[in-house]
Amino acid sequence: MEWDSSTHLLAAAVDHLAVANWMTATINSGEDADPLDYPEAVPRPGLAEPRPDQLAQSAQGPEQGAGLPTVADLARFFN
Repeated sequence: MEWDSSTHLLAAAVDHLAVANWMTATINSGEDADPLDYPEAVPRPGLAEPRPDQLAQSAQGPEQGAGLPTVADLARFFN
């Protein structure tokens, strides 16, 4: 399953909101309270290990006329 850039941006927004909620809850908890678990990021498809052909394509840039970022481009942008 491939995600478009809008879906990646939405996942990043969800991740940031989860961290903001975690930070707020951590700051407002008592000193003796157990620390809260840091939220896990929304899993993104294809970011575990890029294939060699994707790395070569991203090094050369996107194909002309395609106008879409590669998986490696999105991984670099969101990391």
